Amino acid sequence: MRTKLFVVISFLLALPLMGQTLGEITGRISDPSGAGIPDAVLTMTSVTTNAARQTTTTTDGDYSFPSVPPGIYKVKAEHPGFKIMTNNNVEVQVQQTVRLDYTLQVGQVSESIEVQTSANLLQAENATVGTVIGNASINELPLNGREYLNLVALTSNANTFRRRLVSPVATRRGSLQPVDLGRRQSHLLRLFHARRGGQHGPGLQHLHRASLDRCHPGVQGADRRLSAEFGHGATQINVLTKSGGNVYHASLFEFVRNDDFDATPYAFTANRPIKSPFKWNDYGFEIDGPIVIPKLFNGRNKLFFMANDEWLQQRQSSQAVYSVPTAAMFQGNFSAWPTTLYQPGTGVPYPNNILPTSQLSPISQTLLKYYDAATLPGFVNNFTQYNQSPFNRDGFILRMDFVESAKSQWSGRYSWGSEVQKNGA
Repeated sequence: MRTKLFVVISFLLALPLMGQTLGEITGRISDPSGAGIPDAVLTMTSVTTNAARQTTTTTDGDYSFPSVPPGIYKVKAEHPGFKIMTNNNVEVQVQQTVRLDYTLQVGQVSESIEVQTSANLLQAENATVGTVIGNASINELPLNGREYLNLVALTSNANTFRRRLVSPVATRRGSLQPVDLGRRQSHLLRLFHARRGGQHGPGLQHLHRASLDRCHPGVQGADRRLSAEFGHGATQINVLTKSGGNVYHASLFEFVRNDDFDATPYAFTANRPIKSPFKWNDYGFEIDGPIVIPKLFNGRNKLFFMANDEWLQQRQSSQAVYSVPTAAMFQGNFSAWPTTLYQPGTGVPYPNNILPTSQLSPISQTLLKYYDAATLPGFVNNFTQYNQSPFNRDGFILRMDFVESAKSQWSGRYSWGSEVQKNGA
C-alpha cells in the first residue's frame, strides 16, 4: 500500500502525457435554403468536465472537432442573424466519428433552439464497422469472473458458435473468439491506447486486467476496411477507462461466490464428493472527481482524477483421479497383479508374486510413507484427491485529466497489476 501511495503522489506531480483512442464530431452548418454558412462558431462543451472547445465553419459551412475523448457533449452553433442552436445530448463513443448537421433559422442571436436528440445512427463518415458496449451491458450482464473481454461475444459478427471465452482467472493464457470469420491471431487489442497484440494473437499473457467498473470497451473494424491509423490486426478491440468530472463519485463493492450456492457435482468415480470447495471474493473501490485542496487549490473545470483498485481471492479445490499402487504392493505383495513377476537375472518367478522382505530397498521403504496408496479397487484410476489452486489478483488504476485550455487537454494513466496462482494437493 505504501508503494501505491508513493505512485499516486509522484503521478500528481509528474502528470505524464498519455494518448487515448479518440473520436470526432463533424458536420455542416446551413441556412434554411441549404446553403452553407461560413464562419459560424461551433462550441463543444463536455457535460462531465465543462471543458470547452471552439471552431468555425469553412466557406462551405463544414466543421470538425478532431481528437474528442469519448463522453457526452453539448454542441452549440451560432452566427449573427441566426438563432442559436444547441444540442445537449451528443454522445461520442470509442473511435467514433459523429455526424452532426445544423440548419440555422433566421432570427436574433438572443433567440435559441435546443435539440435533445442524438446524432445520426448511420455511420457514413468512414467504412469502419464497429460495436461499442454500453454501460448497462458492462454493469448488468452476468459475466463469468467479471471479465470484460467476454463482451466481444455481443458483437453481431462474432463467431459465437466456435467461441473460446477468456478464462476468468487466467487472462494471460486466454484467447478471444474469432470475429468476422477471422483468425484469433488477427485480433489487435488496445488497452488504454497501448497495443496488446501481434502476429501470434492478442498477447493476453502481458495484459494488465482493468476493473470492469471503470472500463469502456468497444470493438472496431470487423469488416477489414480499417483506416491507416490502425494497421496490423483485422479486428480492433479498444478498451478505455472513464475519466473523473466535476462531481464526486465513490463506490465500494464485493462479489461473492462459494460452494454454499453450488449444486452437488457429478463425479465419474465411486468417491463422489458432496461439494467441491470453492471460495471466490472479488472486492474493491472506485472514486473519482475534481482535485480540490481547501483554501489552496480548486481543480473544478480543470483537474480531475479517477482511482480504482480491485482484489480477487479465489480458493478452489477440484477432484482429480490417479493410478497408484495398492497398500499391499507397498509391502511387496503383488499377488493381485495379473502379470507374473520374475526374480532379477534368474528367470524364476516369485511365489504368488510376493517379494521377500530382504529384497525390499530400505530407501524406498522410507520414501513410501510420503506416497499415497490406492483408496479404490483396481489398479487404474484407483485414487482420488482434491487439488488446490489458490489464485490472487490485484489491479490498481489511476487516471488524471487536465484541461489546460480550450486548445490543450492532457490525460495520463498509471496502472499496476499482480497475479499469483499456485497448484498443489
